[in-house]
Amino acid sequence: MVDTKEKKFLKAYMDCHEAFVKYCSAISYGKMDAEDLVQDVLLSAFHNFEKIKKQDQFLHYLIRAAKNRSISHLRKKRNKQELLDKHANRLTSKEVNAETLLDIQLLYKTLTELPEQQKDALILFEILGFSMAEIAEIQGSTSGAIKTKISRGRKLLKKLLEEQHNVGIKISTRLKTILL
Repeated sequence: MVDTKEKKFLKAYMDCHEAFVKYCSAISYGKMDAEDLVQDVLLSAFHNFEKIKKQDQFLHYLIRAAKNRSISHLRKKRNKQELLDKHANRLTSKEVNAETLLDIQLLYKTLTELPEQQKDALILFEILGFSMAEIAEIQGSTSGAIKTKISRGRKLLKKLLEEQHNVGIKISTRLKTILL
């Protein structure tokens, strides 16, 4: 029995769905709706599925596509408050308690202030659990450069949280535990 394009695509996507949605939620906060980003990238990936050379690294492809799509979307800029409200409503609908919801919003907001490469490396490493080598491949960099980006991203995120919000937290474990 020959797998159809749809079956192959779904098979490849099922293993990376949760990580991909988490990544999209983190990079899209305050900029665009994460669900729209996920759908846009998946539609494009489906149409180009046969052209993807490394289908065994489908998540890497999706992450690069989502990053590029979010950058393009930033250029268009939509009403920021409406998007923040949608995000808060989505988190509330997941029955997240108020304290955790505030922590998530604070971290997402502060993450948007990091340089793009540091933010992406930090999200991929801390939230999604990618190795330095995998992040290097996704970002077209080296493991050493990724280690530096993560270290600098952690320090800057901690500094921003302490300065702007008077929050002193251990960044690496906090990101893993409260970001959805």
